[in-house]
Amino acid sequence: MEELTLEQITKKSELEEEIDFEKGRWSVSIICECVERQRNCDSLFLVLDLLTVPPGLKAGMDFTDKGLISALLSACITCHNPSLGCALLSKNKQSVIVFSPSCRSKHYPFELDVFQKQAILRLEAHDSVFVAAHTSAGKTVVAEYAIALSQKHMTRTIYTSPIKALSNQKFRDFKTTFSDVGLLTGDVQLSPESSCLIMTTEILRSMLYNGSEVIRDLEWVIFDEVHYINDAERGVVWEEVLIMLPEHVSIILLSATVPNSVEFSEWIGRIKKRPIYVISTIKRPVPLEHYLYTGNSTKTQKELFLLLDPSGNFLTKGYYAAVEAKKERTSKHAQSFGTKNVSQHNTTASQDRAVWQTLLNYLSQRQQTPVVAFTFSRTRCDENARSLTSLDLTSSIEKSEIHSFLQKSLTRLRGGDRQLPQILSMRDLLKRGIGVHHSGILPILKEIIEMLFSRGLVKVLFATETFAMGVNMPARTVVFDSIRKHDGTGFRNLLPGEYIQMAGRAGRRGLDATGTVIILCKAGVHDMGDLHAMMLGKPTVLQSQFRLTYSMILNLLRVEALRVTDMMRRSFSENHRDTQAHEKRISELRNTLSSLPPLDSEGQLSDLLSYYHTITELRITTETLQRAVLESVNGLKALSVGRVVIVNNGQHHNALGVILQVSNDAVNRTFTALIICEKGNEEAAGDDQSNKAFHPIYSTSLFIPEGPCSHTVQKLKLQDISAITTKTLKVIPERIIDNYNKRQQPRFRLDPPGQAISTATQELLRLAEANPNGITTLDPVNDLHLKAVDVVEGVMRHRVLQDCLKDFHCIHSPTFTEQVLQERMCVQEELDKLLFLVSDQSLTLLPEYHQRIKVLEALQYVDSTGAVQLKGRVACQISSHELLLTELLFENTLSPLAPEESAALLSCLIFTQNTQIDPHITSTLQEGINQVLNVAQRIGELQRECGIPQTAEDFVAQFKFGLTEVVYCWARGMPFAEIAQLTDVQEGTIVRCIQRLDEVLKEVRQAARIVGDSVLGSKMERASLAIRRDIVFTASLYTH
Repeated sequence: MEELTLEQITKKSELEEEIDFEKGRWSVSIICECVERQRNCDSLFLVLDLLTVPPGLKAGMDFTDKGLISALLSACITCHNPSLGCALLSKNKQSVIVFSPSCRSKHYPFELDVFQKQAILRLEAHDSVFVAAHTSAGKTVVAEYAIALSQKHMTRTIYTSPIKALSNQKFRDFKTTFSDVGLLTGDVQLSPESSCLIMTTEILRSMLYNGSEVIRDLEWVIFDEVHYINDAERGVVWEEVLIMLPEHVSIILLSATVPNSVEFSEWIGRIKKRPIYVISTIKRPVPLEHYLYTGNSTKTQKELFLLLDPSGNFLTKGYYAAVEAKKERTSKHAQSFGTKNVSQHNTTASQDRAVWQTLLNYLSQRQQTPVVAFTFSRTRCDENARSLTSLDLTSSIEKSEIHSFLQKSLTRLRGGDRQLPQILSMRDLLKRGIGVHHSGILPILKEIIEMLFSRGLVKVLFATETFAMGVNMPARTVVFDSIRKHDGTGFRNLLPGEYIQMAGRAGRRGLDATGTVIILCKAGVHDMGDLHAMMLGKPTVLQSQFRLTYSMILNLLRVEALRVTDMMRRSFSENHRDTQAHEKRISELRNTLSSLPPLDSEGQLSDLLSYYHTITELRITTETLQRAVLESVNGLKALSVGRVVIVNNGQHHNALGVILQVSNDAVNRTFTALIICEKGNEEAAGDDQSNKAFHPIYSTSLFIPEGPCSHTVQKLKLQDISAITTKTLKVIPERIIDNYNKRQQPRFRLDPPGQAISTATQELLRLAEANPNGITTLDPVNDLHLKAVDVVEGVMRHRVLQDCLKDFHCIHSPTFTEQVLQERMCVQEELDKLLFLVSDQSLTLLPEYHQRIKVLEALQYVDSTGAVQLKGRVACQISSHELLLTELLFENTLSPLAPEESAALLSCLIFTQNTQIDPHITSTLQEGINQVLNVAQRIGELQRECGIPQTAEDFVAQFKFGLTEVVYCWARGMPFAEIAQLTDVQEGTIVRCIQRLDEVLKEVRQAARIVGDSVLGSKMERASLAIRRDIVFTASLYTH
């Protein structure tokens, strides 16, 4: 970016003063974070208002000389002269960035939002950005600009998405904008040489591990839907990729709004050693209105109650109105038919149908379609759609359009596949404007539904949560069938992040003034607290899901560019480690240590270090025991009025005190006590001086004043009392406290202490003088009857350590000074602690890493030096269940099987559902299944022996054989309609499993090539060809 000289700027500003604004030859635009009203502007691309620095830009500019370019205080002016290009004007620390149309890498037919302009400014400077914007705010603009920039620079951009469906959609979208676009997913490779490549994050990871040439001329990597890093299963892939990306690659992270975007960006900035600019939106482009709906018939169809207005105010009035409407109807019903115990969350199918029929008719009348109805069960999605037999939301023209689109899209299917029950039933629904979208729907059918929905021909779409995660298709209205979902372990309410993600689909930018979100109250109105927490709670923070996998360990050991411990250290889970600050402090401590006098450890002082460690352990044991005593019921009973205690805090060290009063507050209990002290140290202000005084690490010697004995009355906390003695004194607490408080007033300050105080003080002093080396304290076991094992052990250890002290010679040496020892050892201990924190030994996952290495050594994947062996190289080719599959290959489990049997057996690595129907299979296949289970059992037991917590049973239970018959029959050529009858698994799931199975067969073929088993390689190729057919491998509508 060219920087102009001072003369050029002055000359330029003189020209600007002569501009005639009225003639419209110049364009003015004010971009200010606070002021979002913007005038239409065709020549000005990006201007930053001088007085505000938007988030993500450098603050600290000095705008003192306001007279320099007065016109620029409210706006910046650029001319139509293409030769000006892009310049940074600066004078007297004033800066403004001016772009003319010639320097744009991409033109937009609309005025960009502030956050988009901020991000594009950063891209022009080749900086990395994290754009955390609301749903439908327009994050894709940032991605498009980066692609345009890289095409201008003749470099590459990789766009990664978490879901294959999203990759396909983006391919279609970007293909219309940029011609040079390629797609790489598990089963599809289109134009892999293109300058813009769209792929899943897993593909990018394998490219990085294998040192792909694509990475060399890579300029940008765009991570879409970064909040997917929270996914327990796949989140680790994002971290691996971010850690392994080379330094020359800039990163663009696109995400929904998350609370800890700055923390996440700091982590990336630290591992990539470059600034990451966080740019976010403050509010949604289309505000939302959230309603409760209690209607269930024509009479009650208008029962819609506003609960959260567009400004984010929670309206309790609306909530109580909904409760009232529901109660009124229930009581009327009860009067007629008697009460019925209706569960909060369960309603009958006919009740559900009545609610949906009423609501959708009402929304259709109010022209509030298209509607996305989120239903957290695939079965309920299907049932709700099927139940609306009388609902017809499309005109005859729309019916014709839907019919022709369906015909055209389904031509790529074989005749038999076009008559599948799911396709026939969906065809009928779609013609009436109703669609269903979930993982059980056939992929081609899902794409048809998505395309019809985006064209406004599907008026009502019953969808599961995945529709909100992966498909960018906003609607006019979003309806929640329920606010409870099953998360794999049990039912729970939606989290704020989940609710925001789904509700965010409401409101189409440029079409709707507000988006409508409706929560159905079918059985009853949901709890107000639950609704408030869900709607106004904080979205889920980005959390590390980093974990070690055998594949990761083997790949890193093989490539040697990055050690496994480096990968662990750089992970987001270890982000709390501020290594730079630690290194700085280590350097300071080393300097301090070298300036201290060296420790003499000759002759009598030879046991000096042992002595130090013993008294340190003794002090810790004493403190632990005392804490147990003070937290016990009997200990607190002993702390009654008149009890003599030993006080240790900032002001007192081993000083005797007597308790005068105990507070009633059980949580923050305080004890008012009279304590003896030196004359002049009565006030707590003497804190700093007493802190500087040296105190031995462990000492039982009681405080005895050197001069006249004085006293103070203080409120003590439990931690100020270091021991409870066996002694008690007779005291008159009220007199002591009153007398002491009276003498705190200036006019009575010089009065002598009262009789009660003098007596108590003298008694405490007498006790201290009679027991200078320590006073008998209550024994936790014998006196207070504490029977906990750790307390009994602590008492025994305390006695042993005290006996040990007598045997040390160093304490009798004339040159022994505990102060020098303590100073040096304090520095040394802090240094050792920090050295541990910056070392690999402090990594959370290090023990697990050693356990996994043990497993790999036992199975001969690596040798004792960590070098990867043949089995390890084979396992590197396999993306999941690498140990099991490698063992099966080396044990020749697949050799006796036919290609279709091999495919059927390997389906257990993909399929994860439980099925109710037992598959009917051949005896050879049954033998194969038994072998798989035996190998899995062996690996599970070995892992357990090496210390990995997962049980062998859990390891074996991962492998499900419910689709073996289906895959076997499919590979033998049976039509899809027939194989769908063999199982209770939905069609969409079957297709997805067979597609992923093809990827496994490719991996096995690659592994067979490494081993040199050409027979197995050709068998896998035949198996792959046998399953790659018909509806299962129909090309995506987005890519063709």
